[in-house]
Amino acid sequence: MAKRNTKAKQLILDSLRNSQSAVSQEILQKELGTEVDRATIYRILNSFCDDGIVHKILGDDGKYYFAFCIHCSEKAHQHNHFHFRCLQCGNIECLPNELEIPLPKGYRPVNFNGFISGYCSNCSN
Repeated sequence: MAKRNTKAKQLILDSLRNSQSAVSQEILQKELGTEVDRATIYRILNSFCDDGIVHKILGDDGKYYFAFCIHCSEKAHQHNHFHFRCLQCGNIECLPNELEIPLPKGYRPVNFNGFISGYCSNCSN
């Protein structure tokens, strides 16, 4: 069964595509105002994660952030990179280098959550 593309899904997808950093459900709620309710945003974001459209990042502040995927699909979600949160401007970004982490024989990774906080190149000057 094909998934229906609703106005709410399209608004959230457009917002994620246009964002320069990862966004939380709260940030999307502020941006979309009353057009989409909180529960719908959260449900759509989780659906987008399952479909390989976005990946979920657990920040050092305990909140989840969502970043648009570039080369992922439902069956091939690859995000072995660090995420960076600027303590001044608050932007959260995916750092470009994918990591290969050697694990003991027999281990198979499913999720990687590497997070760094500090000052981005714009704020550290």
